[in-house]
Amino acid sequence: MLKTICGKIYDTDTSTVVKSKTVGIFGDPTGYEETLYQTEGGLYFLYVNGGEESIYPKEDIKRMSKANAEKWLAE
Repeated sequence: MLKTICGKIYDTDTSTVVKSKTVGIFGDPTGYEETLYQTEGGLYFLYVNGGEESIYPKEDIKRMSKANAEKWLAE
């Protein structure tokens, strides 16, 4: 997935996966997946996707600060 936020390009194909988290099982309408990525330039973003009743009912990219990425990793 590719998304431009505030003039910065976030691309799952060219960035590095840092860690993924899955809640629920495949097909669970309330389940979802979060994947933390880091770009070549050192920016962090969260790729999210989930079931129709989840907190992420459609796929999206959310930018993250380094501090928030570290907090997410510690959870």
